[in-house]
Amino acid sequence: MKLLLIEDEEKVASFISLGLKEEGYEVDTAYDGKRGLELIRENTYSAILLDLMIPEIDGLELLKTIRSWGVDTPVLIITAKNSKEDVVKGLDTGSDDYLTKPFSFEELLARIRALLRRSKKADIKTLGYKGLQLNPYTRRLHSGSGETDLTEKEFLIMELMLKNKEAVLSRKDIAEYVWHNTADTTNIVDVYVNFLRKKIESLTSKKYIHTVRGMGYILKEDEKA
Repeated sequence: MKLLLIEDEEKVASFISLGLKEEGYEVDTAYDGKRGLELIRENTYSAILLDLMIPEIDGLELLKTIRSWGVDTPVLIITAKNSKEDVVKGLDTGSDDYLTKPFSFEELLARIRALLRRSKKADIKTLGYKGLQLNPYTRRLHSGSGETDLTEKEFLIMELMLKNKEAVLSRKDIAEYVWHNTADTTNIVDVYVNFLRKKIESLTSKKYIHTVRGMGYILKEDEKA
């Protein structure tokens, strides 16, 4: 597995790179955004580890650029910026996960393994429910003749709901499945469920995602809505 690490602090980059190589990964390192883009153009990576506060081209701009190119390589943001606004902005720009500094190397490895598992084209059947079809390979949601792309987090929420259709899911359930934690994620869960709901509503007049007051959310077809 070949990874790209984009980190301007050379000591931090060296520590991470050496550790990953000891775990059997092949690692390229860039110390600024310009070089990071050059490497992404020239190589294919299994995952990208991206610091946000890097020179030349900052992390969010780099992420926006590669997504505009159609590069769907999983991206793990690693940064000291940890406000909810920063987290949402990073995820909404196209990152697949977010790890704030300082972090343990064991947690970094776990996040990388999770990203790589999700990106593999495993033998998973398309998930569906009453007119909705979710393609796990392309992360596209289909309804009738329309379709829309989902971000990684939107896809995971949709996947969880389809696996538990017509059952109430708490915000805690969703946070554990999508973000692997429940701490301070309630607002982010609501934000991303709302993103997903709007994408579904752009495809069909039917209402599928409903809020269950005091409990969470449920995926249930409502033809009259």
